[in-house]
Amino acid sequence: MILPCLFISLTENMGKGVFTSERLEAKTIIEVAPVIVMDANDRKLLDQTLLHDYIFEWGTERNQCCMALGYVPMYNHSFISNCEYEMDFDEHLIYIKTVRDIEQGEELFINYNGDWNDEKPLWFEAT
Repeated sequence: MILPCLFISLTENMGKGVFTSERLEAKTIIEVAPVIVMDANDRKLLDQTLLHDYIFEWGTERNQCCMALGYVPMYNHSFISNCEYEMDFDEHLIYIKTVRDIEQGEELFINYNGDWNDEKPLWFEAT
């Protein structure tokens, strides 16, 4: 499920990103995306490809990884994001939810660290 108001467009300095064409209220689930779960051996192979930057650690032990479908791989990073993601390990889903009101035309961001306001360093230099 992806809200129909979401769209992908070019950003000023991050390539492409996810935007909204409508105002969104805080705590709105804007996307429910299925994931493809892979094991540690698959992760080693994926880490050698461009997909490394688009996979998520998965499972309570974080010994698996997943590729989310839908728009999830297109959300850009912000240490203080306007959305957060939640993983449902049993159903193999990722939920994207707003953490504050978002205005029409605004880009939607997630914090790649998991928590919407976690500022620990990333595996790449954030802009």
